[in-house]
Amino acid sequence: MRGLAAALALCLSGMAQALPSFDETRAAYKVSDFTLLDRRGEPIQTLRLDKTRRALPWVPLAEVSPALLRAMLYSEDRRFYEHSGVDWSAVASSAWGNLWNSRTRGASTLTMQLAGLLQERKGGRRGMGEKLGQIWQAGQLEKQWSKAQILEAYLNLVPLRGELVGVHAASQTMFEKAPSGLDARESALLAALLRGPNAQPAVVATRACTLLKAQNLGCNDLEGQAAATLARRAGQPQGEKIAPHYARLVLRPDGPTHQASTLDAGLQRQALMLLREQLGELTGRQVEDGAVLVLDNATGEVLAWVGSSGSLSEAPEVDAVLARRQPGSTLKPFLYELALEKRLITAASLLDDSPAQIKTLTGLYLPQNYDKQFRGWVSARAALGNSMNVPAVRVGLMLGPDALFDRLNALGLALPENGGFYGPALALGTAEVTLLRLTNAYRALANGGVYSEAKLPGASRAMRRVADAGASFIVGDILADNNARALTFGLDSLLSTGSFAAVKTGTSKDMRDNWCVGWSERYTVGVWVGNASGAAMHAVSGVSGAAPVWSGLMRYLHARRPSRAPGAPAGLQAKTVQFDAGQEVPRREWFLAGTELARIQAAAPQLAKAGIRNPQGGSVYALDPDIPPQSQRLQFQGENGPDNIWQLDGRRIGRGSQLWWSPQPGQHELQLLSPAGNLIETVSFEVRGATLKR
Repeated sequence: MRGLAAALALCLSGMAQALPSFDETRAAYKVSDFTLLDRRGEPIQTLRLDKTRRALPWVPLAEVSPALLRAMLYSEDRRFYEHSGVDWSAVASSAWGNLWNSRTRGASTLTMQLAGLLQERKGGRRGMGEKLGQIWQAGQLEKQWSKAQILEAYLNLVPLRGELVGVHAASQTMFEKAPSGLDARESALLAALLRGPNAQPAVVATRACTLLKAQNLGCNDLEGQAAATLARRAGQPQGEKIAPHYARLVLRPDGPTHQASTLDAGLQRQALMLLREQLGELTGRQVEDGAVLVLDNATGEVLAWVGSSGSLSEAPEVDAVLARRQPGSTLKPFLYELALEKRLITAASLLDDSPAQIKTLTGLYLPQNYDKQFRGWVSARAALGNSMNVPAVRVGLMLGPDALFDRLNALGLALPENGGFYGPALALGTAEVTLLRLTNAYRALANGGVYSEAKLPGASRAMRRVADAGASFIVGDILADNNARALTFGLDSLLSTGSFAAVKTGTSKDMRDNWCVGWSERYTVGVWVGNASGAAMHAVSGVSGAAPVWSGLMRYLHARRPSRAPGAPAGLQAKTVQFDAGQEVPRREWFLAGTELARIQAAAPQLAKAGIRNPQGGSVYALDPDIPPQSQRLQFQGENGPDNIWQLDGRRIGRGSQLWWSPQPGQHELQLLSPAGNLIETVSFEVRGATLKR
């Protein structure tokens, strides 16, 4: 007995040392739902991060309904304010086993139940020693805590039904109201759960009726109310819900209940509203999703993050800010900046916008402009401003296959393959990128070529120069030039915001993705419109899909303070340029030092190749069986001669310097003969693909 007493004393001594204070208990309390605050402290999103339990913010005793307090005490501990931890009169009048049942009234006081809850939070067991320690600890709680503190902690820590912990979660889930608003019937139902958290509605109603009768209150239809109440399940967290994707990204389950962010609540609402309104305007065009990102140029802080159109989408949980998509022409500014930086071109250089056939490992690549037209010699300013594809591909060929790839990765786009994998089409945005990385790369151009990661958890704060400041300035000047893009977009497009803004649109293959990304003096805004499923849209381009949202946000951001154009960095020269043959009107143009030109002249036309000019020997063409044959005809081109004879695979098929042919799969030999039948040239080429549909 002396050994048992010593062991018990040692156990109780350990319990005494481990007893937390009320403040420590409250500080250690963990909620399941966390709230994201905007930069000014306004709640904008609440998310449940703990899926194992539902516990809402700690409720002070003063915010608990008096009816609930009465019901709880009557159910669990009627002598709570009289005993000092253990109700010895109840112990004497109850069975020994009832003392250890923390889920029934009898001898287990509310203070003892709280001691047991504190013990369970530390992983305590339910053995004899722990039970004896619980009795002793209840006495210590009464000495160190006030009655109000004991009652408040109990109401917040007690498990109720299923996953519900504490009266806040229980009242919000079962009655859809705060604990302060519970009436006598609701309080009785809640208190009845203490003895059997998972009891059937009839049992709960019977126990609750006993509590109500003790207060001279009726029990009419209490079983029906109990059944309806207990059938409710935890719904979505309360409060405004305008940033779910960003909240999932930044909220920390080990952090405080309310966590600050860099978002601007007003801007977030505006971005969400503009996106939904635009998708509403596009009803019938097979488009339901979109995303918006707004970054602060100087700090990289995220000011708005809309990852989905919400209820308009069939995949609202997908965060389109982080999803990889083809960016289309939005990569062209980086291409031109690099070519300017390497002094391969100037903004006034003339580029050839004419049909091109580029040999690749898989066959010929034939870039096309969006409007299927060619405009001959155009300046680099006009080519970028009007988003012409063929000049962009030719500039990409000047740089080589890996230069653009390396630069894009240096700007954080994280392309997964290599330059050779993407080939010449990389200039037109065939690689897949995220809206976050693309918008932040534009932010680097806004900062004169200096790159840093967007300000997110785990992001580096390091800044490094990636692009030349002068070349970045020239590209920004082109993208802000309303005249430079007038040929394609007109002078009164949505891309003109009334103050300085450099912007580029993009449309991916088959119109699956629309983009509009650009920057002002203080902000960089990126918008994507499309479908989370990857389905193609119907006749929606970057300017008609994403641009209205981008334009609306820029006007909102600068409603009170117009955006000012940046000053030119050192090393730039402004010079008036004349274009020979009237290709473009004279204008003031920016040049990197040492590249200045006063007069621009198109290259002299090359002498036509004698013999067969198209197709070239060894060409490989691929057929698409779903495109009508008349849209896939191949033009044979030869030296001028209206009577020259075309012969294909030994059979004469026509005369003239040009001849259209509907391609058929296989290896072919094409010959051009003079009118007298003399051989001028022979070329071999291949057509790949299934038989054409008629």
